[in-house]
Amino acid sequence: MADEAQCIACGHCVAVCPHGALRVTGVAIEDCPEIKKDLVLSRDQAGQFLRSRRSVRCFKDKAMDRGILKQLIETARYAPTASNAQNLQWTVIEGRDRLEPLSLETVNWMNRVIDAHPDAPAAACFRPIVDRWATGYDGILRTARTLVVPPAPQESANGLVDLGIALAYLELAALPLGVGTCWAGLLRGAMPATPGLVASMGLPEGHTWFYPMMIGYPRFKYHRLPERKAPVIHWK
Repeated sequence: MADEAQCIACGHCVAVCPHGALRVTGVAIEDCPEIKKDLVLSRDQAGQFLRSRRSVRCFKDKAMDRGILKQLIETARYAPTASNAQNLQWTVIEGRDRLEPLSLETVNWMNRVIDAHPDAPAAACFRPIVDRWATGYDGILRTARTLVVPPAPQESANGLVDLGIALAYLELAALPLGVGTCWAGLLRGAMPATPGLVASMGLPEGHTWFYPMMIGYPRFKYHRLPERKAPVIHWK
């Protein structure tokens, strides 16, 4: 039997004891559902499920259901955190009237980069996005109507890793519910260089963030699984 300190730290023993005799301080055994064998994915099912994740950039003009979004965040809270801290918070920004100003500030940042470093690779990447913005197309947050940002306490040494894992859990949990996601990389690039942009998002004070994520209902449905490059493995 593992000692009590181990059980309190990670909750591992309560999950593996075949008799359910061990307890974790602060967690009622009744709140720990048993694993249902009929719900365990086969290897092929797990493979298809994971390969079905896509970056969705075209969303329906439909508000994200708060009940479904709350359900996804509830699932994402089971993502592992360093020392089992479970100290993430979730900021949800809703509505095109809130998202379009974020896209505009990102475009302004891109213009500053282009002006300051016209020959840089980033400038070449940004120019077509800025040009399309001038025509009314939002290439930053696309047609998303909801943005999710999970901040972590600044003092958390592994907060950025915890956030990334939680977002990965959320986007995978979204698949069976017909919800699509996309990591908002351009907005992420603008945030460190634009303090006013971060302030306008209303993130909790004393917290850090890693990546905002667009979320909504996909406009298109995919029928095939994309192929990827073969892995490069270094056996030692």
